This record gives sequence, C-alpha cells and structure tokens, in this order.
Amino acid sequence: MVAKIATASRTEARRLSAEDRRRQIVHAAIELFARKGFDGTTTREIAQAAGVSEALIFRHFPTKHDLYRAIIDHKMKECQRSFREELRQAMAHRDDRMVFTRLAEEILRIYREDPDFTRLMFFSALEGHELSRMVYETHVAQMFEELVAYVRRRVRERAFRAVNPRVAARAFVGMVAHHALVRELFDPAGRLLKIEDRAAARAFAAIFLDGVVRRSERKSPSADRRRAR
Repeated sequence: MVAKIATASRTEARRLSAEDRRRQIVHAAIELFARKGFDGTTTREIAQAAGVSEALIFRHFPTKHDLYRAIIDHKMKECQRSFREELRQAMAHRDDRMVFTRLAEEILRIYREDPDFTRLMFFSALEGHELSRMVYETHVAQMFEELVAYVRRRVRERAFRAVNPRVAARAFVGMVAHHALVRELFDPAGRLLKIEDRAAARAFAAIFLDGVVRRSERKSPSADRRRAR
C-alpha cells in the first residue's frame, strides 16, 4: 500500500512543471527543517516528503546553498508587495503613526501566519546554519536600514527627539517581535495578554511615538478643543 502511494506521488510529480516541482520540494524542505532542524533532516527525507527522487532534488538544487536560496526567495515572494509600497508611501508623507503601525502589523502577521518559518529561523541560528544569515542580510537588514534612515530623517527634521536612530529602530522592532514570540511560543491562549494584532500594532506604535516625538509636535487635546469652538 505504501509503495503504491509513493509510486502515485512520483507519477503525479512527473506531471508537474519544473517550477511546481521546485515549489513542492521547497515546501517539503521548510516543513522538515522546521520540525527536525537542518542537521536532523536528510535529502532522502525531503525527497520522500515531496514525493520525488533524490536525484530530482539535486537536479533542481545542486547544493544546499541553492536550496536555502530558494527557500528565501519563496518566502520573500510571499511578503506583501502592497505592504512595502504602503510603508514607503507613509515614509514619504512623514506619517509616523502609519509607518510604525503598518510595520508592527506586518511583523505580527508573519509570526502568526508562518510559524514554520519562525521555527526554521530558530533552528538555523542555533545550529549555526547560513540560512538565518542569508535571510538577515537579504531581508531583515534591508528593512531595518530603511527604518533607521526614517528615524534619522525625523530626528534631523526635529520631529523626533535626539535619539540614536539604530537604538530606536531596534527598540521598536524588538518590542513587537517579543510580543509575537511570547504569543506563538509560550502564551498562544493569551492568558498574559489577549489582544488582536491590529490593536496591538496601534498600541505599540503609540507607546513608541509617545517616547520619541518632540512635545511640540504632539497634538494638545485642549488646543484641539479650543480650535473647534
């Protein structure tokens, strides 16, 4: 019975296009790496999970580096292009609240919707694998540098207090990522803090901006009331 299933899987795999086969292998690799780690996963196991031969895996991915690169490319394509455009538009318009709220929403979404990739990154970092470094250099660092540049510009424009842009950016991302990690790893039921992602993103953005925005830039509720009269 098992042999028939395996044969059927391989037959189906032969009908797939080359791109579909690559995607099938990448999905299988992500799931196994996230569950067993890199050192605990063999090429044979990936082939069995994907329903293909080991030879086919090596045909598509001659080296492990090629497979890691394909995993990164696959995950980066899943990132919402609309989000990147929204973020850059908000930065261009100096909409501080939108910038930090949308960034927090996206971080929380990734952690919630893709726990396999989160575990994959942990395994990669703990086992000293190059995948986590590759993701950091090609995606995380790029986004971080954009955020640092934005904070630096707002400090230069005297909209933000004279904070260290790198420390401020790390503080904000760390605050959001810590919440996401605790929720996914230790408190999925929300016993310590039960809050919907959008509300959490708004709250984190507000707390951060309350700390960095110059007082003269903040709207005074009493002033708003006077203008309304």
